[in-house]
This record gives sequence, C-alpha cells and structure tokens, in this order.
Amino acid sequence: MTLPNQTFAGPLVAEDRAMRIRDHLRDAIVDRRLAPGTKLNEAEVGTLFDVSRTVVRAALQALAFEGLVKAERNRGAFVANPTPDEARQVFASRRLIEPGLAIAAAERITTIEVAAFRERLHHESELLSQRGPTARRAEIHASGDFHLLLARVAGNTILLRFMEELVARSSLVIALYGRSGASSCGHGDHASILAALEQHDGEGAGRLLLTHIDHIEADLDLRNTSNLPLREALVTSGNAQ
Repeated sequence: MTLPNQTFAGPLVAEDRAMRIRDHLRDAIVDRRLAPGTKLNEAEVGTLFDVSRTVVRAALQALAFEGLVKAERNRGAFVANPTPDEARQVFASRRLIEPGLAIAAAERITTIEVAAFRERLHHESELLSQRGPTARRAEIHASGDFHLLLARVAGNTILLRFMEELVARSSLVIALYGRSGASSCGHGDHASILAALEQHDGEGAGRLLLTHIDHIEADLDLRNTSNLPLREALVTSGNAQ
C-alpha cells in the first residue's frame, strides 16, 4: 500500500495539489472509510500528503462548499454528519425545487440536450454492470449529474446553484446511508423522466421526479457507520482516483 503523497509525482501547483487532496478525502468519505464527525486535522493531512497547511485548508474549503465537510470555528474541520432530520430536509428541499425545474426544462429542451441526457443514461447503464467502490462512487456521481443537467436545461442559474449544493449533500447522505449506494430504481426512473421531458410534459416529469426522490429516500438506512483512524483511511492501495 502507498500513502497518498506518493501519487503526487511531477510538478504540481498548489491548486492542483489541493484538488488532488480534495479528491482523496472525498473518496474516503464516500467509501465510508471516514465516518461522519471525523476530525480532519490540517497538520496530519498535510504530513500525509507532504503539503502545507495552506494547501490542505484549500482542499477542506472545497469540500465544505460541497457540503461534505463542516468547518467549525476554533475547532477545525469535520466530515459532515447529517442527522436524520437534516437528511429529510435535503430531500424535502429537492421536492420543492425539482418539479418546477422539470416544467421549465420541458419547455426549453432541445434535441441536443436530449442526446446529452441519453449519453448520461448510457453511462449509468454501464456503471450498473460494474462492482466495487470505484463503480459505486461513479454511479452516485452520475446520478447527481442527471439532476444537475436538468437544472441547467431549465435555465435558472440561481436554482442551479441551489441544486449543486443539494445534489452534493444528497450524494453524501446516499453514500453514507444508502442500502444499495444509490437508488435501486434510479436508472429506470431517470429514463422515465427523460421520456416525459422529450414529450415536453413538464407536469408529468415533475410527478416522476417526486416518485424518484421517494425511491432514493426509501433506500436510506440512517444508522451510523464504523470509523477508521485518519491515517488508515487515507492509506490507499489503488482505490483512490
């Protein structure tokens, strides 16, 4: 096994290093190697990756923006620990926002955008046939991308920003507490939603989205996971991308 800092061969600017560290930490969170509430000590992470605390802080800030890390004043950064109520609030927010996005998207969608959706569905289908933590992470990411594309097609940049945060938070909840790692009905639901969008049936797509969100939430098991020490969680054997 190799420590993460050994993957940083070649000259990398500080921003590149920060994003690499962000990716390693995100993988450890999604893989449940770092449980909710784990403290991410800047000095320890910096030692593991052989970088300055400034670079580590930039990586943690990026994860905080995604909702995966919580920064607490005078205490440091911790893996986000969504409570059952917070998880319900995330999906309740999506129920309020996404049907409206579906109506707007159905009015605006073009053949090029339909093709982009189909490409994402094809990618999801390929991931469903794979196994292992890397495929699982990719499947969760691909599912989120479908919803972000819907928000982009809707054309409301303010709501798109909200959706980026909600999808990131949803991905954390699904990765930590999903029984199957993602909605067991996700791919079929997405195909049905796309069919409604292609027919410019925004109301129908909105109803399907509500059912889809119900499926995702029903797959959650909001019990805590086991934890590993930070060093052990970040020691990799080719799992991190």
